[in-house]
Amino acid sequence: MMTTFKRLMITASVIASGASAWAEPVEDYYFNYRKAPENLEDLKAIQSALQTHLERARAATVSIDLGEGFGSGVIISEDGLVMTAAHVSGGVDKELTIILNDGTRLAAKSLGLVSTTDSALVKITEEGKYPFVNYDKDDRTRLGHWVFALGHSGGFDQERGPVLRLGRVVGFSDTTLQTDCKVIGGDSGGPLFDLNGQVVAINSRVQMTMEQNMHVPVRDFIRNWDELMAGEFIGDGPFAQRPERGNGFVGVLTEDSDAGIRVVQLETDGPAERAGVEVGDIIVKLADIEVANKDELRAVLAELSAKDEVKLVVERNGEILQLEFELDVR
Repeated sequence: MMTTFKRLMITASVIASGASAWAEPVEDYYFNYRKAPENLEDLKAIQSALQTHLERARAATVSIDLGEGFGSGVIISEDGLVMTAAHVSGGVDKELTIILNDGTRLAAKSLGLVSTTDSALVKITEEGKYPFVNYDKDDRTRLGHWVFALGHSGGFDQERGPVLRLGRVVGFSDTTLQTDCKVIGGDSGGPLFDLNGQVVAINSRVQMTMEQNMHVPVRDFIRNWDELMAGEFIGDGPFAQRPERGNGFVGVLTEDSDAGIRVVQLETDGPAERAGVEVGDIIVKLADIEVANKDELRAVLAELSAKDEVKLVVERNGEILQLEFELDVR
């Protein structure tokens, strides 16, 4: 009979986000310490561990609609906190759409990110109880351990669901895990699990060879947890560029008048025109700030950045209208 050499460790820790977690056995699998599976029993043990946790892992793995593309993420709390990559979230306080595996689309907003290591948090803003998984806050993963990556390869496909790739940790540093899991475009931001079904890292850099892929470990999220939850932008590049204040473009030419700031010309296919602004409109507010003249309008724009989602309130023929759009690059 094969000896399993398992050490069973029980943890009832609550995950750092404060959300409900479940007490579950954490097994130190013997096959993590073998150079390669030695027989059919080893392969069956790996398969059994994977199958035990796969359904829950897939249910919590989501697609993130970026508007101009797709990434992936994983829900780590019942109320909809999502781990993903910084280059997927695209910045702080950004409106995103989370797609569950049944096709349900949910409004979400990006929280903080670490641009140097590629970690980020996103929060579903619609109230509900969502499928979620625990993550390995005890940092148990080591070189040679078996892991599996999930992600919505190439974008969301409801019939297919998130794609599974099994592999091992082949490289290890403080800010990076390297595996031979074959992740591709669209998998970025998706979870890397150990065979206890805990998230140990997030898919970050997809390499040309597909067998040499980089993941940002959970410990990077933990060390920056408070700042990520507070919506802070940490570091500078290469995975997310800090917003440049004052480079946002509305696409209107205005003049001061007795009635207020009058729109006299619109940039063709500019943000304002696409949002429905018309020549003759009187600008009342921008980004929830009242403006009475062009100088005040310029002062507000000086604090905004390209890609910011803004609300513009205008008066048109005595009617107050609220329009929303994303600023272009000046």
